[in-house]
Amino acid sequence: MGELTELFQAVGRGDQAALNRLLSLMYTELQHLARRRLRKSERITMLDTTELVHECYLRFLKVGHLTVADRAHFLAYSARTMRSIVVDFVKQRRADRRGGGARDLTLDTDMIQTLHASEEEIMRVNEALEDLSKSDARLVQVVEMRYFAGLTEEEIASSLGITDRTVRRTWQKARLLLGAALEIT
Repeated sequence: MGELTELFQAVGRGDQAALNRLLSLMYTELQHLARRRLRKSERITMLDTTELVHECYLRFLKVGHLTVADRAHFLAYSARTMRSIVVDFVKQRRADRRGGGARDLTLDTDMIQTLHASEEEIMRVNEALEDLSKSDARLVQVVEMRYFAGLTEEEIASSLGITDRTVRRTWQKARLLLGAALEIT
């Protein structure tokens, strides 16, 4: 067995030292994942890649143990966790009516409209994914793995135990359903 496989098994048993070692080995990949996740929403969340990876680590610790089989499954789980962190941050920011720790910005109505639209977009995509998960959980898994984690079709297929062709069809269906859901709202 490879070191990662042994670490995944130890993490599944709740071994915190194994989780720390796994995260140190996967840190660069998690940063790439966070960078892709924040590419469109960094202005909104005011999080940087390091903060997002560290917040993800804290959530892993909170869970106590992760049941992940391989690298692709770990990255998919990390992508889902990062999505949750960004959505929670936006929710918290929206709930804070007085501005709280928000940075001071020069009043520029174009910038404010852009910022508001981006927050709305994140919330709409999250709501659409939640609605979609009620009818077809696999569609959401493929979206999270492909869009948020940046996994290849082969990695997704391996992780979910399906064929590459099924991944492509599922991705296409998910894009259509999400596009329709986002146009309606």
